[in-house]
Amino acid sequence: VQLQASGGGLVQAGGSLRLSCATSERTFSNVVMGWFRQAPGKEREFVAIIVWIGGTTYYADSVKGRFFISRDNAKNTMYLQMNSLKPEDTAVYYCAANGDGLAYTRADRYDYWGQGTQVTVSS
Repeated sequence: VQLQASGGGLVQAGGSLRLSCATSERTFSNVVMGWFRQAPGKEREFVAIIVWIGGTTYYADSVKGRFFISRDNAKNTMYLQMNSLKPEDTAVYYCAANGDGLAYTRADRYDYWGQGTQVTVSS
């Protein structure tokens, strides 16, 4: 399974961006996909997760109410709508997937990763 993340960029505080994660295939039915981010000098952290079947979502407290994760079944694509962006949201954002059907928030539980897309929020 290959994941391709896109949509990052430079935006002013308070602005919005939408990230996309296109998958090459969806070979397992109970896939869980998510977004993680990593700022310089920090560990990779959980941002949001979606259970593909059913669409149940989970969010980190730091982004709840500002970020929204969704998926398009027909396009095998996951999205992250990021609103009211803050400078502390600056990081490389990665999409990830696992076939366990469990909504892990730990990055090491995910087997498949996209290449990352840079999001920079200026103050």
